[in-house]
Amino acid sequence: MTYVTLLELQLGPDWPLLCFVFFSTITGYNFVKYFGLAKFHHRSLAKWLKIIQVFSFFCFLLMLWFALQLEYQTLVYIAVFAAVTFLYAIPFLPRHLFMDKGRNLRNIGGLKVYVIALVWAGVTVLLPVLNKDAIFNMDVWITAVQRFILVMLLMLPFEIRDLKYDSLKLATIPQKIGVKNTKIIGVALAMVFFMLEFVKETLTLKLILLTLTITFVTVLFIAFSNKNRKDYYSSFWVESVPILWLLLHFIF
Repeated sequence: MTYVTLLELQLGPDWPLLCFVFFSTITGYNFVKYFGLAKFHHRSLAKWLKIIQVFSFFCFLLMLWFALQLEYQTLVYIAVFAAVTFLYAIPFLPRHLFMDKGRNLRNIGGLKVYVIALVWAGVTVLLPVLNKDAIFNMDVWITAVQRFILVMLLMLPFEIRDLKYDSLKLATIPQKIGVKNTKIIGVALAMVFFMLEFVKETLTLKLILLTLTITFVTVLFIAFSNKNRKDYYSSFWVESVPILWLLLHFIF
């Protein structure tokens, strides 16, 4: 997604930033996913979890290495999103607000999807512009809004799939309005995502067709999602949409 931004806004390649985003994504994701399992019980961890910890540690070191090659203002901006990622996993809220042990941003009812979309939009759109010291014009902000919407759309199949696992306290979109209404809202948001392309100052046939293709693919994934789908439907195919998007940019 970061690479797509560099291409769409014609900012040119920025390999230190791309490498930073790559390794920080691995570090942040593994921290959020496995912190609750690992915490500080290093000696009693299963072998597979220890391997993940070691792998994440080296990714963390590489993240720091590439961070040193970024602009100062970029690092300040990154610190804000790093704090959000930290609070997403670390319990810090009053215990009486929760029925379970989760006392972090991830477990606040209805907030999860918006926090993730905000961080993704900020990192993959605003960060490349900031590090290139480019102008934050209208096209940049429209692209950021599009990215926010797209991340929300890509999360809907996950939320539908996880209906049988998620606590009702999470108040996910499918939990609140049902699967059918979630899909309807998904299609409506996808149309907004596509139509925003025509509001941009720089309008090209290539970007219109690429945006239309990604909109169509995303809508299909949302339409055919259900809570009985195998994990790879979301964790592989839906996750691959940004990769498809980038490949289409290279092809065309």
